[in-house]
Amino acid sequence: MQFSNAPSLAGLSRSLLFSLACLAGGCSGGGGGDSSSPGPAAVDGGSDDGSTWEPGVFLPADTYASRCESPRAGSDFPDVQGTALDEKNWLRSWSNDLYLWYDEIEDRDPADFGVLEYFDLLVTNEVTDSGARKDNFHFYLSTEEWVAQSQSGVFLGYGLQWAVLESRPPREVLIAYTEQEGQPAGAERGARVLEVDGVDLVNADDDAGIEALNAGLFPENAGEEHDFTLEYVDGSVQTITLTAGAYATDPVQFVKVEEAALGRKVGYLLFNDHIAIAEKQLVEAVEYLDAQAVDELVLDLRYNGGGLLTMASQLAYMIAGEVPTTGMTFEQMVFNDKHPEINPVSGQPLDPLPFIDVTGSGGELPQGQPLPSLDLPRVYVLTGGATCSASEAIINGLRGVDVQVVQIGERTCGKPYGFYPTDNCGTTYFTIQFTGVNAKGFGEYSDGFVPNGSGSAGVTGCTVADDFASPLGDPSEARFATALNYIETGSCSGSLASGTSSVVSQDVRLQGSGGQSVFKSMWRENRILGGM
Repeated sequence: MQFSNAPSLAGLSRSLLFSLACLAGGCSGGGGGDSSSPGPAAVDGGSDDGSTWEPGVFLPADTYASRCESPRAGSDFPDVQGTALDEKNWLRSWSNDLYLWYDEIEDRDPADFGVLEYFDLLVTNEVTDSGARKDNFHFYLSTEEWVAQSQSGVFLGYGLQWAVLESRPPREVLIAYTEQEGQPAGAERGARVLEVDGVDLVNADDDAGIEALNAGLFPENAGEEHDFTLEYVDGSVQTITLTAGAYATDPVQFVKVEEAALGRKVGYLLFNDHIAIAEKQLVEAVEYLDAQAVDELVLDLRYNGGGLLTMASQLAYMIAGEVPTTGMTFEQMVFNDKHPEINPVSGQPLDPLPFIDVTGSGGELPQGQPLPSLDLPRVYVLTGGATCSASEAIINGLRGVDVQVVQIGERTCGKPYGFYPTDNCGTTYFTIQFTGVNAKGFGEYSDGFVPNGSGSAGVTGCTVADDFASPLGDPSEARFATALNYIETGSCSGSLASGTSSVVSQDVRLQGSGGQSVFKSMWRENRILGGM
């Protein structure tokens, strides 16, 4: 993601950013070591090995797999010497075989582009019914970064998440939450950024100022120090220094129980990331809530962009329990029409993903151990534009087995799609390969689930703006307070559903962002298959 003085913000993860000049005027190139000129022709150049482009003719992706311009050394890697053109031909054939909308990709000559630039073009340009881009979720990471982040939950940054409510002057950027409670010092939810390294964040409109804002907000290297002038919720102003580093996230940050009317107990669970280390935390949270004999559950997914789909299935089971889920589909994967019956990645029949009732998504618990459950007939889910993918699958999967979902908050990001991360030559590529439907065959929510909205993606509930003036999990925080009110009254009336808190977000739709105002690494905003 990056600020510019252009009309909109390109909502890309920091690791995928183009320069400011590219945003303003467009750039050729794009990585892979060959952005300035095409790679050399493949060995024994001829049309039978793909060195000569033939529109509509695709050799199997295996023809080019692991043929790399710069092979990785060591026996751990399958790489052999190849060319940049081999890498692009692999991307072309791989996408034609597995991309969900392969027939909507414009077939271009790979020799005309850099490797990563070419990957960026292997995507549909179609739009949804609302006019939004159909595919906002096409990205790549270095394989080293993907492995490190997906397994450890460690991310380069300041240990906090920014909420970008307005990307153009007058800009508005707040701290949404910190990855670890109370850290870093001086960073508090709702604190508004006034200056970055002395540059006016609200009003800066020159290239140098915008470049400084981006450099400070989205550091690229550990050890970088940047000064932030913050205005806190109480009106006080302070300048703090933040140091970029590898910060661990705490995906299950708050678990608590509140008393409601008639002595009922309401559990609250804040869940921010479907990553491997979350499995143990979720199990412990559900065990605690079960021991407290909660009658209702408020599941806060407002900042959860997704991740491991198997973990979403596990959490859905832990909410609903055995009775409604036994033998039922959590999600049925649907690939493109080339693969109607066999999963083209695993080679297995396209059996549905069940509600998973055992451990196995993480690495800290023994595999195959029974999961605890709350056996609830309903759940209150707090949502926002950053509620995406695997988080939306929880909503959809539970609705498929008639567990009532009451949605409190704002429209979700709209991503019923997923992929298998795939490495080639040191880059892991993420391209949409399947969509998912629930036990009732429903999966069309590409414009998001909407509280009290019309149509099949409309969910019972209340529209409530985010309340940055209150801590997450506080019973006075607007979305949680509305959920408590709904539990007691059965309606939105008399609650904070009008979004009257002093500092609130907007349902911001930023270009290329999937519709959220809280930005994470792109891979943390997806539905990822693997494990189990």
